[in-house]
Amino acid sequence: MTNGRRLQGRRSGALARLAAAGILVVFGAVHCGGARKETVTVKGSDTMVILGQRWAERYMATHPKTVIQVTGGGSGTGIAALINGTTDICQASRPMKAEEKQQIQQKYGAPPQETPVALDGITIYLNQANTVQALSLAQLKDIYTGKATRWSQVGGGNAPIVLYGRENSSGTYEYFKEHVLEKADFSASVQTLPGTAAVVSAVSKDMNGIGYGGAAYLKGVKECAVKPDDSSAGMLPSAENVRSGAYPISRSLYFYTSTAPQGAVKDFIDYALSPEGQKIVTDVGYFPLR
Repeated sequence: MTNGRRLQGRRSGALARLAAAGILVVFGAVHCGGARKETVTVKGSDTMVILGQRWAERYMATHPKTVIQVTGGGSGTGIAALINGTTDICQASRPMKAEEKQQIQQKYGAPPQETPVALDGITIYLNQANTVQALSLAQLKDIYTGKATRWSQVGGGNAPIVLYGRENSSGTYEYFKEHVLEKADFSASVQTLPGTAAVVSAVSKDMNGIGYGGAAYLKGVKECAVKPDDSSAGMLPSAENVRSGAYPISRSLYFYTSTAPQGAVKDFIDYALSPEGQKIVTDVGYFPLR
């Protein structure tokens, strides 16, 4: 047998072993007939990461020449990546700050492009055993600044309030601090957790716990109604209440790009805004723009 035939035989045997191990598909996907794929990076909000991943999955199913890579880390992390030029799209659950926009302007010679892609109502999570049905914005401020430390102070049982929240790189943290705490400092007793799923998990296991986060994460916990003031009726973050702004902590969810989007980046953003993309918003648990 010649050296060429021996090499071919060894290669065939190696491929057979890979196929038996289920690895041949990966080998083929890497080579992909020699075609190069365009990659779009999406980074930022943990609130939005499940939404971004779902958009990416559906988009890539019909756009095989494009790879959409979605990661979280928080809105602040995504904005920093956009400023540094290490992501194509930033997902943010809060608007960019003036100083962040200025950094984009200085580096790229134009302001960032802001695109609202979905709506959300920040949801107050309680343990399912908690008897409290509604809390006003003033009560939430008292709870999270440490003024109210027992559930009996806000209409519940005689038990300590255990606080769970997000880390300060989170857009939800920033929004909650501005719109609920009125820029006051969070209590030092807040247990900050990396991601909304972790907050929900903690509250689901702690009968005295309270947390906050995106509407899409409401699983295994009780949804607490929110009152704009002490004399108003409590409201839940329904599509109607969020879209009208009646729910007092409604917000938009954003895509940001450092320059006007083009090519695959623009096409992916257009997909998120399309009827199919907006249906995915509903499927995930947020609220479509229209």
